Amino acid sequence: NIPSCEAEAVKLFSNSYLAMRVAFFNELDSFALNNSLSSKNIIEGLSYDQRIGAIYNNPSFGYGGYCLPKDTKQLVKNLDGCPKALVSAINHSNEQRKEFIVNYLIEQNKNTYGFFRINMKESSDNFRESPSIDLIKALANSKKNIIIYEPLLDADNYHGIKVINNLDQFKAQADIIVANRWEPGLSDCMDRVFTRDISFRIDTK
Repeated sequence: NIPSCEAEAVKLFSNSYLAMRVAFFNELDSFALNNSLSSKNIIEGLSYDQRIGAIYNNPSFGYGGYCLPKDTKQLVKNLDGCPKALVSAINHSNEQRKEFIVNYLIEQNKNTYGFFRINMKESSDNFRESPSIDLIKALANSKKNIIIYEPLLDADNYHGIKVINNLDQFKAQADIIVANRWEPGLSDCMDRVFTRDISFRIDTK
């Protein structure tokens, strides 16, 4: 057994490391998107290095949820008086990633932006600090027309955004489908899907 204060340090450093890893691969993906490169190919190349490995390398719109943002912020506080430049930059990088994705989507200049699922992860009903929600809010502030497909929402709107829980109707109305994570239900409209999920991509630059 280890002392409780060290166990707490394990938790904070573990979650901060995972957040840093997410932020790192998201910055890699932003570079690839900005330069019309295949992030999938770059990440697969990195993954051959056994020191890096192939786990937790999949880009996203950013991390959210309860643990990663909270524990990273807490670790920054706990490191008062210690060098903390790296840890201090993690959450800032995550916010920059979401801003980058929002700006990219605005540049696409679509009539209707359809968000496919806004839960944190598959089979989860947790929407807390979901990066997709942050993207939705930013696009709404830019006066973009937005619809949401989220079968876990038993309502016809979410904070004023129209919810369509019939997938076929949703796909018919969306000019671009924004999906943090790919699901097979999108396979018939891949030409309109924007995702940074490399788990299925040939590549969607």
